[in-house]
Amino acid sequence: MTETTPGWLSSDELESARARMPILYVEAVPVRVDDSGEVTSIGLLLRIGPDGTVSRTLVSGRVMHHERVRDALLRHLEKDLGPVALPRVPAALQPFTVAEYFPTLGITPFHDPRQHAVSLAYIVPVAGDCRPRQDALDLVWFSPQEAASESVQSEMPGGQGVLLKQALAHVGCLS
Repeated sequence: MTETTPGWLSSDELESARARMPILYVEAVPVRVDDSGEVTSIGLLLRIGPDGTVSRTLVSGRVMHHERVRDALLRHLEKDLGPVALPRVPAALQPFTVAEYFPTLGITPFHDPRQHAVSLAYIVPVAGDCRPRQDALDLVWFSPQEAASESVQSEMPGGQGVLLKQALAHVGCLS
């Protein structure tokens, strides 16, 4: 079936594009902050992959043709965290890093066997009630120390654990 929403590619078209060019993504690290702006917890999605493996992931997804990065970020936050998560996307959309995923292991710490993808990564405070939707089973909140632990990092595929540690360092949660 061909998707009729403007900006979407059919499965075959997406597969063809992924084989020929980098695809732009956004990724978000949902956080809770206290009154002084300090990060108190990090939200990680629990998902089951196509092969049946359980993993923890960040909010992520493609930027559609003719879609602003801000709109893509908000769309994926709502899709993954629910409509009342109340994300506070910063006024200046400067990512904390750019992650480049390759289909070949070892070029960068980031790996996606399907494609070469460039991802703009953001830390987004959320204040509302988060209820995972779509293909996420749950959202679990971790302290910064728990999120940086080897046990949590080992459950994050494709280098997302590295990205999470970069986010934690960016907000001063890693020493």
